[in-house]
Amino acid sequence: QEELVESGGRLVQAGGSLTLLCEASTSVFTIRYSMSWFRQAPGKEREFVAAISWSGASTSYADSMEGRFIISRDGGKNAIALQMRDLEPEDTAVYYCAAGRAPSLVTAASEVDYWGQGTQVTVSS
Repeated sequence: QEELVESGGRLVQAGGSLTLLCEASTSVFTIRYSMSWFRQAPGKEREFVAAISWSGASTSYADSMEGRFIISRDGGKNAIALQMRDLEPEDTAVYYCAAGRAPSLVTAASEVDYWGQGTQVTVSS
């Protein structure tokens, strides 16, 4: 059984919107994991996108995403979502869902305990 499964990635035109979904196993939420989104483009390092606390009360965003992306959490459905708008070609990447046991928010790959397989987002222009 996979701990994290992403979905929603697809081809979208620049300026468009897209919502990604990550479905997690119940245990991830039961132990109060913080959850995050990271992304990685070919030839580049994996970078932080957004994070949300177990309770959903706290969030954090990378500077380039803040104001355009919104991370949300639904404990009842064991899922988190990433709402993206005003997409740019530079946003093209594989987006990964992640969960970790950081005391606050997971914003670094070293803090991640579980990775999803990723979902491809391609922004055309």
